[in-house]
Amino acid sequence: MASKNSSMTEFILAGLTDQPGLRIPLFFLFLGFYMVTVIGNLGLIMLIGLNSHLHTPMYFFLFNLSLIDFCYSTTITPKMLMSFISKKNIILHSGCMTQLFFFCFFVVSESFILSAMAYDRYVAICNPLVYMVTMSPQVCFLLLLGVYGMGFAGAMAHTGSIMSLTFCADNLVNHFMCDILPLLELSCNDTYVNELVVFIVVAIDIGMPIVTIFISYALILSSILHIWSTDGRSKAFSTCSSHMIVVSLFFGSGAFMYLKPPSILPLDQGKVSSLFYTIVVPMLNPLIYSLRNKDVKIALRRTLDKKPFS
Repeated sequence: MASKNSSMTEFILAGLTDQPGLRIPLFFLFLGFYMVTVIGNLGLIMLIGLNSHLHTPMYFFLFNLSLIDFCYSTTITPKMLMSFISKKNIILHSGCMTQLFFFCFFVVSESFILSAMAYDRYVAICNPLVYMVTMSPQVCFLLLLGVYGMGFAGAMAHTGSIMSLTFCADNLVNHFMCDILPLLELSCNDTYVNELVVFIVVAIDIGMPIVTIFISYALILSSILHIWSTDGRSKAFSTCSSHMIVVSLFFGSGAFMYLKPPSILPLDQGKVSSLFYTIVVPMLNPLIYSLRNKDVKIALRRTLDKKPFS
């Protein structure tokens, strides 16, 4: 249903490229990316669920990270694939607002789940003797509630801001999805307040997790430097390295896209940045955590070695 302030009933998604020769190769490339994303994240979810020794706070958050990655990749990729094989990739106004809401919800949730994971690593390395008490099931549940609560608040703020706009002329969205900045470009009315809302909400949704992660890892680094054993230091660094790679990829591309004015960052460059954190990062996350995590490798080996009817 179109918002009451809009005469636009549908949008056309421009897609990633307007060169016909690239469409089919890109379709199969991103279809492959999506299949790896689905298999990797659902596989990690099943692996954590089936192996009781992975039922710890660290893997509880990793389970939810994989769930979020799967969901927000599924929110974006199938519609993007349509732009490669159809002449006009049309999306209804209601569908566009729905996609925008869930995209914002899962992206904001991911930023806060990464900060919860950093806090979990801080407690595990700096206060190992009270780890299971500090990260009790009740605390983990409350942290997860906060993660999804912030996701919902961010999604409502962004979607409400866009739904207040009037769209009365061009309906071609210069993107492969219904994102905030391309929709702002199509508005008939002044978007200064809306751009301010985007900047403030994104600054909170990126700033709060980054501060939490920075403080957690500063304390972790201080604790690691006091470990005399080389093996102990190596194990501590190994525990955190996977998470730091994921954090750098996700927040780096997200900040590059949203914390610059549209005049400084052209939308064509924004597409590449969006592509990175909506398609590439969800695909890489399960690979990073699987290939660099001994517990996950052991769980995978045990699961594959199990006989179906043993």
